[in-house]
Amino acid sequence: MSAPALERAQVQHRTVRVLALGQVLGGVAFGATVSLGALLAADISGEESLSGFATASVTLGAALCAIPLARLAAARGRRVALTLGNLFALVGIAIVITAAAMRVFPLLLVGVVLIGAGNAGNLQSRFAATDLAESAHRGRDLGVVVWATTVGGVLGPLLLTPGEALGRVVGMPPLTGAYLFSIVAQTAALALYLIALRPDPLLLAQRLARDDARVALPGADVDRPVAARYAMLAVAASHVVMASVMAMTPVHLQHLAHAGHAGHGGATEAVTLLVGITIALHVLGMYGLSPVFGWLADRWGRVRVVLLGQAVLATSLLIASTWPGERMAVVAALFLLGLGWSASTVSGAALLTESTPLAPRPRRQGMSDTLMTASAAVGAVLAGLVLGQWGYGVLALTGLALVALTTLLSPLGRR
Repeated sequence: MSAPALERAQVQHRTVRVLALGQVLGGVAFGATVSLGALLAADISGEESLSGFATASVTLGAALCAIPLARLAAARGRRVALTLGNLFALVGIAIVITAAAMRVFPLLLVGVVLIGAGNAGNLQSRFAATDLAESAHRGRDLGVVVWATTVGGVLGPLLLTPGEALGRVVGMPPLTGAYLFSIVAQTAALALYLIALRPDPLLLAQRLARDDARVALPGADVDRPVAARYAMLAVAASHVVMASVMAMTPVHLQHLAHAGHAGHGGATEAVTLLVGITIALHVLGMYGLSPVFGWLADRWGRVRVVLLGQAVLATSLLIASTWPGERMAVVAALFLLGLGWSASTVSGAALLTESTPLAPRPRRQGMSDTLMTASAAVGAVLAGLVLGQWGYGVLALTGLALVALTTLLSPLGRR
């Protein structure tokens, strides 16, 4: 192995480890936002139909910043883009806590938008794992980094109940105590990227491609725009289905918990416990098997694993629509929803990367994240309206249309 190739392999191994640890911290930080956003929006606004605006604001913030952060990464490297995202999220968390204390709904949405902007930086971690990866291991490396979110993503929602207890001790507004853990995790992730993500993987990949064609990454100059567009569609559609149903699940579970505690005390604790467990299992489904799906995408093919994800998503939606009033059915549906999302997005991201030459790759990755998050923002708003008018079961059924579309267009991914 030549010296540049050896350098690339060594840096790639270290980069994956750093990104994985950063995803653990990011999962803790964003776990509270996912779980509490809809509840805070419904509580402060007084209208359950507006609860979807919280998730919509997260995705809107990510959509607005995905392309600018991707361009920044292409010019200055992944480290700068990731740390800027951490700063956005910290400012957003402070604004959300202030809005909850003042009970100002528009200010709440501003803070959540900034948290979403931070999530745009966090999303780039999975692409950063592919900058120096060999084609045969691209899905695996991407899956390992996505998997690392499992630790923080499962732990984050489970911190809701202790976070509320801690928040009461220090005088935090209701439903915001868990953000204390988010602040600590975001600060640690920022320091990690600044100190440890050196050399920058994207800048090194660009330098190797310029300096020595012999060590250029396999497939770095391949351009398959049709396959790339299908990959964007598969990732975006799967994310819309997942985000729309997941965003409304805390509100739906709140109804079930209150119904189960009618005439009894402890309803708030029951809600946070039920929501925390359900979202934790959902996040486990999202990230827990991502290395397996990455390995399958490398061995079995990207498009086949996308289709596997669509089959799992369809199963989840059918369970949720058939038994919307059963807590265990909703929990099972959310777990499967996460599994289907994982299979589709890991394989879709790998397909997008290998279908795009190195130079325009950050731009296309930013476009994919923008499409994914912007469409999910619209989906979350509509999901709140559907939940208010027709209920959780009908909401789950609407996602089947996007699953069918992704499946029917799958031949485009093989072009």
